Amino acid sequence: MAEVIRMPKLSDTMTEGVVANWNKKVGDTVKRGEILAEIETDKATMEFESFFNGTLLYIGIEKGKGAPVDAIIAIIGEKNDDVKAILAAEAAKAPKKEEAKKEEAKAEPKVEVVAEKKTEAVVAKQNIQPVTVQVEENGDGRLKASPLAKKMAEEKGIDLHSVQGSGGHGRVIKRDIEMWHPSRIPPVMQYGGTAVVNGKESFTEVAVSQMRKTIAKRLSESKFSAPHFYLTMEIDMENAVSAREAMNLMSPTKISFNDMVIRGCASALRRHPKVNSSWLGDKIRYNEHIHIGVAVAVEEGLLVPVVKFADQKSFAQIGAEVKVFAQKAKEKKLQPSDWEGNTFTISNLGMFGIEEFTAIINPPDACILAVGGIKETPVVKNGAVVPGKTMKVTLSCDHRVVDGATGAAFLQTLKMMLENPVTILM
Repeated sequence: MAEVIRMPKLSDTMTEGVVANWNKKVGDTVKRGEILAEIETDKATMEFESFFNGTLLYIGIEKGKGAPVDAIIAIIGEKNDDVKAILAAEAAKAPKKEEAKKEEAKAEPKVEVVAEKKTEAVVAKQNIQPVTVQVEENGDGRLKASPLAKKMAEEKGIDLHSVQGSGGHGRVIKRDIEMWHPSRIPPVMQYGGTAVVNGKESFTEVAVSQMRKTIAKRLSESKFSAPHFYLTMEIDMENAVSAREAMNLMSPTKISFNDMVIRGCASALRRHPKVNSSWLGDKIRYNEHIHIGVAVAVEEGLLVPVVKFADQKSFAQIGAEVKVFAQKAKEKKLQPSDWEGNTFTISNLGMFGIEEFTAIINPPDACILAVGGIKETPVVKNGAVVPGKTMKVTLSCDHRVVDGATGAAFLQTLKMMLENPVTILM
């Protein structure tokens, strides 16, 4: 009996997938457990194995093309099975409206690699006169200028050839003479020439990836549905810098400032559970576990793997886990279990030289912390101005869940912990 293979739902946010590669071709024998294809989801490229034995009779989605979840991508069966009859039977089962939607979803945006147009060609196509820096002339060689403009130019000793006409078809009119000044003459005209531009317009268009589509959809929903407000605080990182240097002398895994921020946030969340929450429409969920999402930049956008039970892990454990996540993210090998379950998110751009920024809340979290870089700056200590190291953090809050005082109290605790790193692990 022939088996219809449909586009699988490989993550909770996946609505469509792209076939990155077919490992089998039509006519090949397929065994249960063999990798049939590689499917690109909104977050990773994942291997899709066959659950059936038989012959690959039909491929419905070409390599590089996309299709919505549950769309037919292949058929596996016996060599003498009638593929057309199977497809017809499947089409009859689905409502025509739904089939139309699926066909529309299969269509990928056309990729234009590079388009170039000469300026002159555009002008000719639109049937308009190219603009030059000299005044137009009639067929008999006379300049186009109103009688009043001519008279004013003669009285002021202005050469009409040096005036840019603003009237119809480049005609010089009264205001052009009134506004004329020698400094307005283009250099090329001062030497009796005309400006000729032979530039080319060019652009590149690429199809939107599944990851970028999902980022756009989720963050748009977050920004326009959750009422954001922002709280910024400056933290003295002098002690954190010293503590990190001391720990790295002993730790087999090098600890980063980001690892310290993650662990500090986990400890602060334990003291402020209202920040570790989610808006669910008719109720608010206060999470008793602490799973911190860590934004990782990849070529196509951002992925947010999750450090689970972060408040129970050491700096070194967090550092090792984040390094593995970052590598898997770059190689598109993250699994759904790696990115699901976040209760709070951290986005750190300090390594890129960014001092301060705001981030969009990562659903379903109620808050996200944007972390800037550590910079050397004068600070006041004991009444004296001395060199110091500071870092700015900004907490984006969903006002439906977290109030200003709640967010501020969380930041105060985080500040206290990072300024006294030994308290983080207490």
